[in-house]
Amino acid sequence: MKPPKKWKFALMVWMAIYPAITLLSYAIGDALKALPIPARTLIMTGILVPLMVYLLLPMLRKILGNWLNT
Repeated sequence: MKPPKKWKFALMVWMAIYPAITLLSYAIGDALKALPIPARTLIMTGILVPLMVYLLLPMLRKILGNWLNT
C-alpha cells in the first residue's frame, strides 16, 4: 500500500488536531493560565501527541482510508 498524498495526510491531521486542541483548551485551559508558556505547551503536547498517535489518527485513517489512498 502506498502512502497517502501529503496534502490529504495534512488535511487529516488538521481534522484531528484542531478539535482536539480546542476541546483540551476549554477543558484545562483555565487551570494552566498561571503556568509559563513552556510549561503549558509541555502539558498540552504531552496530552495531545499520544491522543493523536494512538486514538485520533488511527480512527480517521480507518474512516478516510479509501479517500486517502485514491
